[in-house]
Amino acid sequence: MMDKDYIPFHSAPSKPTFKAPAGAVDAHCHVFGPADKFPYHPKRKYTPCDASKEQLFALRDHLGFSRNVIVQASCHSTDNAALIDALETAGDLARGVAFVDDSITHEEIEKMHAAGVRGVRFNFVKRLVDSTPRDVFFSIAEKIRPFGWHIVVYFEAADLEDLIPFLKALNTTIVVDHMGTPNVKNGVDHPDFQRFVNFMADNDNVWCKVSCPERLTQHAPDYSDVYPFARTLVEKFSDRVLWGTDWPHPNMKVEAPNDGHLVDVIPHIAPTQALQQALLVDNPMCLYWK
Repeated sequence: MMDKDYIPFHSAPSKPTFKAPAGAVDAHCHVFGPADKFPYHPKRKYTPCDASKEQLFALRDHLGFSRNVIVQASCHSTDNAALIDALETAGDLARGVAFVDDSITHEEIEKMHAAGVRGVRFNFVKRLVDSTPRDVFFSIAEKIRPFGWHIVVYFEAADLEDLIPFLKALNTTIVVDHMGTPNVKNGVDHPDFQRFVNFMADNDNVWCKVSCPERLTQHAPDYSDVYPFARTLVEKFSDRVLWGTDWPHPNMKVEAPNDGHLVDVIPHIAPTQALQQALLVDNPMCLYWK
């Protein structure tokens, strides 16, 4: 049973008015359960609604996308079985980002790679995961290095300053979730967001996802206050940005977003066809399908 205050995903998203370019990739989404087949971790911080691979792939088609990058969520912890099952079903139409600990073996990484995993996620959001020693992350980074995997990091903006030396020391490709979760009330000129912009400018191995306006906005479902942040990153780092729905939108505190409306945000943050092609096709294909 999902948490009584958990908000399920939108049951009937609209058809987007924006038509994504051929081969477009939803580069950040999840599968949850179903719990009777893929149980949630006993020490999870939340219990979501089931969100199956079949529902995800139906949404992909409905939104006019071609591929998915499926990210392991904290409610399943290091049991990546639901993720692997979805990847094996999708074949070449999906890639994955796993969540692992430092006990993972070379053979286990090989099997994940064969299924389509191309990265691991390090989660630093304290309300979602327990603290992990930095040595554990360095150990994982060394184990995945021979496979050419990258590291996805999820943190809140206030924690970036402390994380920068650690992220640099990983010495690999890093993808930052959700623009580093800026506080949009502060505006794009605030030191917190400018720190993130400068971090990307100084480190050409750092990518980011211009995703989750529904989490950042101050007045949903109007996401216009988020546009300047995403547009800044898309225009400054056009070859290192990705976009994703974040379906099924875990831990939303208000109404779940309409995924069709989220797609219609894209031309506001990537206003030209060239930027849209890079954001939705060229960049994710380079990172996940090369």
